[in-house]
This record gives sequence, structure tokens and C-alpha cells, in this order.
Amino acid sequence: MIYLIKPLIVNITIIFSLMFNANLFFPFSKRKPLNFKQQTILGLFSAFSAKLCMLYPIETLEDTNFDFRMIPILIVTLYGGWYPGLLCTAIVVMLRYLIGGEYVYVGIAVSILALGIGVLFRSGFLRSANKVLYGVIVISFYYLVYIFILFSTVSFLDINFYIVYFLAFSLTFTALIYTVEKLIIANQQFDETLYLDKLSTVSQMAAAFAHEIRNPITTVRGFIQFINSDTKDENLKQFAPLILDELDRTNKIITNYLTVARPTNFTLSYIDVNKALQDSVELLRPFGSYRNVSIDLKLEGEHYIYSDEQHLKQVLMNIIKNGIEAVEEEQGGYVKIVKKPSDERGQIEITFVDNGIGMSEEQLEKLGLPYYTTKTKGTGLGSMITNRLIHEMKGKIHYESKVHNGTSVTVILPTVSKE
Repeated sequence: MIYLIKPLIVNITIIFSLMFNANLFFPFSKRKPLNFKQQTILGLFSAFSAKLCMLYPIETLEDTNFDFRMIPILIVTLYGGWYPGLLCTAIVVMLRYLIGGEYVYVGIAVSILALGIGVLFRSGFLRSANKVLYGVIVISFYYLVYIFILFSTVSFLDINFYIVYFLAFSLTFTALIYTVEKLIIANQQFDETLYLDKLSTVSQMAAAFAHEIRNPITTVRGFIQFINSDTKDENLKQFAPLILDELDRTNKIITNYLTVARPTNFTLSYIDVNKALQDSVELLRPFGSYRNVSIDLKLEGEHYIYSDEQHLKQVLMNIIKNGIEAVEEEQGGYVKIVKKPSDERGQIEITFVDNGIGMSEEQLEKLGLPYYTTKTKGTGLGSMITNRLIHEMKGKIHYESKVHNGTSVTVILPTVSKE
């Protein structure tokens, strides 16, 4: 039995060690799609992992070559897509052909089968709330064809081999999925920690100078209004409204800084999410009509959250307003809002989709950071405040966007049963 276990342990160690190294190069994430370069690196990493597994097969099994090379193919296809999966499979097939032997084409067939199963089940796997359980379904379908190929082509081996091999294969595959999911969560928490640290820096700066700037601005505004009330200077009459507007805009920016620095206390209550969404949409419909943007709201079921109603509406209106402003006014467009139960129990998912100008990957990564904005007249504080308020509601927010293809914002909030 030891001749079976030793090479399997080596294979398992190889796969897990290279997975952790791959996570160092580009942290695993659900919401950041891999670009072509990253997909290539991921495919090469997986191929290298599979190659090392092939160098340490289970020996003394006649002319067969049993190892765990199919696991990297399955995992990289399920998480990375068909391209890195195909790249990994092509390298594995080539190496298996070079190794040769009586069962060379059987080895090639089961490797290609792993790619096919991965591509077939990928979309369902990514949508699944419990990926470990879905992984069991994937591996079960793989076994159906894999075992059929073995019994049709390979001489029957000792029953202990089949038990140990397939049990270790299943445990390694499901443990790998579980570990990847935990790494995704850890990476997301790390990103949130960095964001909150930057937010804290802005808060300290804001608290230090916001009030000092606001006081003289208020004084200047008052004097301009007083002088303009009975002046005969035509230039002053012409430009006084513009000066007041700019002072008001400056005052609004300072107010936003103060909101970041010293957020108001939550007034907790049970909030009907449907009503909050309907109120927010109705308030912004005139603004949408003015910019030739329609707002479509779809509600599935009734849900309540225990939070601050004004803060929730501020979040909703900020996101909707950003969606409206992202649409080119000349062409017109839409903002579609869908509220539905989340895949995870006890949560709701609110999705905001617009067909605006969209954002690049670089812009997405910076969104919500201090001072960053995609608008010509903006400070980036609106997104910062939105992200912070959602965090204080124990919720999550995710952005997806492509240039010229619009933006999708997903807000996930915990629900409660109304007392």
C-alpha cells in the first residue's frame, strides 16, 4: 500500500505548493477577470504543476502512468476558462506523448476529457453558491467517463489501487477548490483592509482642515450676497451667481470630507428595501429624464434590513446618480435595477446596470480610493462614502465594467425578519 501513497502525497504537495505560489503572482479574485497575460501565466503554472506530477507517477502498475495531472487541468479550466485550460492540456498531452508506452493514447484521452468536463461545467460552477459541492458533481461526471475508459482499455489492476487512487483524487480536488475559495475571501478582506487604512488617512486629514476652510467660505459667501443685494456694478451682478455656485460646490466638497471624517451615528430601524429603492428611483427620475436616461426597477420578494434608512437611501441614490451620469446625454440610455435574494441565505443582492461609457480595469481598481474620480468635476468622495456606508451596514459592493460597454454595480446586504 505504501507504494501507492508515497507518490500521491508528492503529487498533492506539488499541486498545493504551486497553487499558493500562483496566488502570490496575481491574487485570486471573483470580481477581477483575468487578462490574456494572466491567463497565460495561470495556464503555464498549471502545466508546470501537471508536469511535476507526471514525473512522480505511481510505479509498478505495469505500463500505466497514474498521477494527478488531470487535477490542475480541471481546476484551471473551471476558474480560469478555456484558454488557460487548453494551454495546460496541450502541454500535458505533448509530454504524455513523449513519455510514450502502451497506454499513451489512454493517458492523452483522460487529459483531454478533463478539459472537456471543465469547459462543460464552468458556467454552472462559477454561478454556484457552494463550489465544493458543485465540484463533487463535476468530479462524479468525470469519473463516469474516466472509469469507463480505464475498464475498456487497461488491464484490471488491484482493487486497493482503485480505492486509494480515486479517494485521494477526490479529496485533493475538493480540498483544492475549498482552499482556492478561502484564498479568494482572504484576498478580498486584505483589499478591504487596505481601503479602510486609506480611508482612515483621509479622515484624519479631513478633520484637521475642513472646519478651518469652511468658516471663511461662509463669511465670503455672506458678504457677496450682501454686496450684490444693492450694488450697481454690472460685472458683480453678472458674476455673483457664478461665485456663489462655486462657493456652494466647495462647501459641498467640504461637507463630504466631514462625512468621511466623522460619519453621523446610525439611527437603526427596520427598513423595507423595496420602499427605499422605489423612493430613491422616484427622486431621481426627473434627473434621468433630463439626461435622456430611463430608470427601470425590478423587485423580487419583500426584504428588510436593520440599518439607517437615510444612509441606505444615500447609497442607493449615489449609485443610481453615477449610472445616470455615466450615460452619454446625446445618445441616451438606461439604468436597470434588480433586487433579488442572494445565492447565500439571509442576504439580498441589488444590481445596478447602465449602458454608459464604462471603465477600464485600471479605473476599476482605483474606484473608491481617496481623490480618485472618473468625472471632470468630482472628488471621488461619493464612491468613498458609498463604500464606507455599505461596509458599516455589514454589506459588500462589487463593480464590473468595460469601456464603452457600461457598468454593473452589485450591492449585497444582510436581511432580517421584521419584528
